[in-house]
Amino acid sequence: MMTKADFYEVLGVTREADGTEIKKAYRKLAVQWHPDKNPDNPEALAKFQEISEAYEVLKDDDKRAAYDRFGHSAFQQGGGGGGAGGFHDPMDIFREVFGGGGGGGGGIFEDFFGGGGGRGGPQQGNDLRYDMEISLEEAAEGVEKEISYRRNVSCGECSGSGAAPGSSPTTCGTCGGAGRVVSSRGFFQVQQVCPACQGAGTVIDSPCGSCHGGGTVKETSKLKVRIPAGVDTGSKLRSSGGGEAGPKGGPNGDLYIVLHVQEHEVFERHDQDLFCLIPIKFTLAALGGTIDVPTLTGKAALKIPSGTQSGTTFRLRGKGMPSLRGSSHGDQLVRVEIEVPKKLNHDQRHKLEEFATACGDADSPVSESFFEKAKKWLHGDD
Repeated sequence: MMTKADFYEVLGVTREADGTEIKKAYRKLAVQWHPDKNPDNPEALAKFQEISEAYEVLKDDDKRAAYDRFGHSAFQQGGGGGGAGGFHDPMDIFREVFGGGGGGGGGIFEDFFGGGGGRGGPQQGNDLRYDMEISLEEAAEGVEKEISYRRNVSCGECSGSGAAPGSSPTTCGTCGGAGRVVSSRGFFQVQQVCPACQGAGTVIDSPCGSCHGGGTVKETSKLKVRIPAGVDTGSKLRSSGGGEAGPKGGPNGDLYIVLHVQEHEVFERHDQDLFCLIPIKFTLAALGGTIDVPTLTGKAALKIPSGTQSGTTFRLRGKGMPSLRGSSHGDQLVRVEIEVPKKLNHDQRHKLEEFATACGDADSPVSESFFEKAKKWLHGDD
């Protein structure tokens, strides 16, 4: 008699795995081995049943404790509860995890594996993505732009039906217009996309010459997009119906515009705040004064107190980015960096030497506070 595989090994998890890890492993394997994705494959069916049995035990604390103690023998007398051999129908477990409805077919199986197709009616078109670059100034103020992109639109010659003018699609004789066929797999039934009509529910005997039966043709579309103030890289805008037309006259998908804000040569953005670095003369730092600093809306006066140190950061309130809701603005942070002259003429050098002598810097070029901290390293311990 063949030995059953260890349930933890079946799901590919460790014995310390928590419930979230176990459910995640089951979801991945259930999609991989589901009979709808592996038609006429008995090995896939057996694997699907095996992982369902393993998940049913390991997701339940009491069953898992019994399995950890006694192994498979804990369920040989029906201890697993419910269903053939003590376990539930694998399809019921799948519906429970993926949120599908009960009963025969439909719900989660069509949505998860068929993308909404196979119902015999028109299918919605694909969503599209458009990546757009904008400047930081445009992100701050908001802007309207026009974009151009290629997409499938409903064929004008056949009005999206796919059939040549004067003809029309006919009901598929294999599935009777349902778009899906049912086959028995052991103790449960499995629905599959109809092989004759590929889930459309209809067949086209005389295809349209423009779209060759597809119902859609490629076209360049233009769209005006209003970008609100406050957007950031990764922000998404949705244009309902701006995606591709659905086959067989189905509704359009949507267009998603993903924004990318360009790097700025002066400002760095941190959420709603803006940061900039400004070099100032050491004379201004020592004496103090007022300077003009750039902002996204022009310039602003910034007072530099006398004795300002390099690295000091000043805050200009309300000069940052607006929030998307428009109710507030961030701040602009200005960090000053003191610029030391690299070259001095004779007169400048003479005056600085006089200043250094007056301050006592010639004899003590290092700060007294630092000298006290570093004294033992500079002179050694007595």
